[in-house]
Amino acid sequence: MRKLTAWTTVALLGLLLAGPVWAVTLQEAKDQGLVGEQRDGYVGLVAGTAATEVRDLVREVNEERRRRYEQIARDNGITMEQVAAVAWERAVQATRAGHYVQDENGRWVRK
Repeated sequence: MRKLTAWTTVALLGLLLAGPVWAVTLQEAKDQGLVGEQRDGYVGLVAGTAATEVRDLVREVNEERRRRYEQIARDNGITMEQVAAVAWERAVQATRAGHYVQDENGRWVRK
């Protein structure tokens, strides 16, 4: 068996730790109007149905957000709901024109 160079080892570890490569990115899903920013600080499906890869993407993004929100809440002695509220405000500010966000009634609207 051949020894791996340090760079090859680093590259392989990067691939293993990077997680799945999605056929569609969050930005692409937003550009296509499939996914939007929910009022609870997570992303959601704009239409009730979507391809499996888009549903998987939403689940993965939301799991990562939940982990980050938990860490931020712990580090700052606040609730996850408070973190999510701030995240929502920032997400709305960062949302491009034409992308979807939920209004105060939970309806999807284009920004």
